[in-house]
Amino acid sequence: MRLSLNWLGRYIKVPEDTAALAERLTMTGSKVELTERLGGDIEKVVVGRVLDVTKHPDADKLVVCTVDVGAGENVSIVTGATNVTPGATVPVALDGSRLPGGKTIKAGKLRGVLSQGMLCSFQELGLTQQDEPYADGDGILVFTEKDGAPIPAPGTPVQTALDLTDTVLEFEITNNRPDCLSVIGLARETAAAMGLALNKPTLNVRAGHGSVGDEVKVSIQDTDLCARYTARMVKNVKVGSSPRWLRRLLRASGLRPINNIVDITNYVLLEYGQPLHSFDFSCVKGGEIIVRRARAGEVMDTLDGQARTLTPDMLVIADAERPVAVAGVMGGLNSEITESTQTVLFESANFNGLSVRRTAMALNMRTDASSRFEKGLDATATKEAADRACELVELLGCGEVLDGYVDAYPTVPQAREIAFTAKRISAHIGMEIPADEQIRYLEAVGCRVEGGDAGTLTAKIPTWRADLLIWQDLSEEVARLYGYDRIVSTQTESRCTGVLTPAQKARLKAKALLRGFGYDEMLTYSFAGQSDYDLIAMPENHELRSGLSIINPLGEETSSMRTTALPALARSLARNVSARNPEALLFEVATTYHPVEGALPEERENLVFGGFCKGLDFFALKGHIETLLVEFRVKDAVFTPQTGHFAFHPGRCAEVSVNGVYIGVFGQLHPTVCEAVSATAFAAELRFGAMLSCASPEGKYIPLPRFPAVTRDLALLSDESVPQADIQSAVRMYGGKLLTDCRLFDVYRGANIPEGRKSVAYSLTFRADDRTLTDEEVDKNVARLLKQLEQRLGLTLR
Repeated sequence: MRLSLNWLGRYIKVPEDTAALAERLTMTGSKVELTERLGGDIEKVVVGRVLDVTKHPDADKLVVCTVDVGAGENVSIVTGATNVTPGATVPVALDGSRLPGGKTIKAGKLRGVLSQGMLCSFQELGLTQQDEPYADGDGILVFTEKDGAPIPAPGTPVQTALDLTDTVLEFEITNNRPDCLSVIGLARETAAAMGLALNKPTLNVRAGHGSVGDEVKVSIQDTDLCARYTARMVKNVKVGSSPRWLRRLLRASGLRPINNIVDITNYVLLEYGQPLHSFDFSCVKGGEIIVRRARAGEVMDTLDGQARTLTPDMLVIADAERPVAVAGVMGGLNSEITESTQTVLFESANFNGLSVRRTAMALNMRTDASSRFEKGLDATATKEAADRACELVELLGCGEVLDGYVDAYPTVPQAREIAFTAKRISAHIGMEIPADEQIRYLEAVGCRVEGGDAGTLTAKIPTWRADLLIWQDLSEEVARLYGYDRIVSTQTESRCTGVLTPAQKARLKAKALLRGFGYDEMLTYSFAGQSDYDLIAMPENHELRSGLSIINPLGEETSSMRTTALPALARSLARNVSARNPEALLFEVATTYHPVEGALPEERENLVFGGFCKGLDFFALKGHIETLLVEFRVKDAVFTPQTGHFAFHPGRCAEVSVNGVYIGVFGQLHPTVCEAVSATAFAAELRFGAMLSCASPEGKYIPLPRFPAVTRDLALLSDESVPQADIQSAVRMYGGKLLTDCRLFDVYRGANIPEGRKSVAYSLTFRADDRTLTDEEVDKNVARLLKQLEQRLGLTLR
């Protein structure tokens, strides 16, 4: 929201120190993001009066002008403008002047004749044809009395002559304060923050030209979407340009002047925060305004020239035959104000904010009006805004206002009241603030406080403060106006000690372990697009492509919630490759989202990690996973070769499971994925929640063994088709109670090993808790084990 201090000065006495004003407003919650001095980029440009115009002696299209620039000084200026005549009053950029855009003017010779400056057009002063409607668009700006202002004297700074002396504050207004999207709303805030008196003039509409009730009827069919509809009418309209003061205020506020009728509605929009719409009443069929939902398939051309297909959930303003406006968004081309318009109907209504937002988004046409309606406006303001528009019509002399107004107001809201005590608010703020001071602050923002100092007080909330709902909101008003910087810091007394949940502890532990392996944490979006799944070679019909669609996505590439985090890892690795990083190891604790029929989606927490560097291969990655499992007390993990996973190399991939519970998958990325990443990369995606569910209970201390262990090394011949994991599992199963450990230490293929066979060697550890084992006991266990291995898996001792 842009606020002109010239405009603000109509309601309060604006402090001279603009920086202090901006700081105070920011500290009280009205954040000032920018301070701009209009005309500040213009220097040494004054008003001049042309005394003489002669032909340039050496150029057919140039003339030499003698110009009075005030203080008895005349300058000679060479120009090619054709609209300069003796007696004309024009802006003159003197030697050393500066124009908008940083352009500087220096004296110099043009075709041998000294030119001591430049005559300026409105474009060179940063203005447009709408700002200066009476100016010649192809020539020099000539001051004229048509603009309703006296012709300035020579030497007058051009900022003063063109009313460009203004300062604008640009505010960031939060969604809960739509009342501050108006000059009056910000004037209230400024008066409250600075302790100033607010002077809001009383409206005076003379009217006296017939009755609006005899001309138009208004009915609201859908009161849930329209709380109030107020209409006033003006006849014998004279459409033309607005006076300069109105054009300048609109321009300072960021709006383009158009014509007096449209400018009036925009002026009221900015002043009151209440959107208005003006209809050419001759285009309203049957003299009737009907507020209703659109009919299926109804089409209307809006003011931007686009044909809009409407749906039954959209609210429209219709006449007896067709829609003439999309309620709260934009008017229709069929009732547009033109130069031939004779009778104007002003609409000042209050529409349901959610409905306006949905309609604006569906039609892709966000407007100043819709952005205000969607935040929720004060229904009591519609009549005052309509009266203000009629008052401006009379002030500008552009029409005759009819008596009265039509006001469809089905349900008048009741004023809210909030009970509170001064003691409670002081305790809430943490500082003793006297009751009379609290009352003063609340009344400064428009509340009426009743009751005694000692007992319960009641604040009657103004209709424009929809954000004040509970006594804590009143406490916030008191605190911000008292000044957060004045509140003394105190130590909070608490008997509670915050602790991490088991899930949070596990997450931090996993991150610490992965960082210990050398991985760096990354943070990526939870959104995904089909191109992400293409990146990891996911088949077109794969179920993981059917993620949760986002209703209002940032773009096509972020149109759904991700079902796997592997694409995020692959894209991050690809960025590291493009940045010429020789190695990259990345991890993320990533959430994926999986649709559930008739219920909320399932959210899974995953550990995704991987990368490319010297020393990272399939077995190193497997070692990292095994360490994670050990640290989280997950036992009996089984690693099964996986040849059909789309994202991984068919011969270098494995699944991890524990007692039939799927934990995850890891391995080298598929060659097509590695080609897209431009590196041979390895990755793993583990279901963190599933892994934790398989963890053993909290470990207990076990003393060191009292008796020595006995080891045996076995080299076994196996078929190539038998996985090592199956062999190790069988050894643990049939090794007996005395077997405490089994470790693979060698796999050999080559000389003395038959074709299609391999040698796998294990180191077995046997131990008893109550005695020292003998060789005979161990040999019996080994013999039984070898017999079982031969019968079950066809293994023989090498």
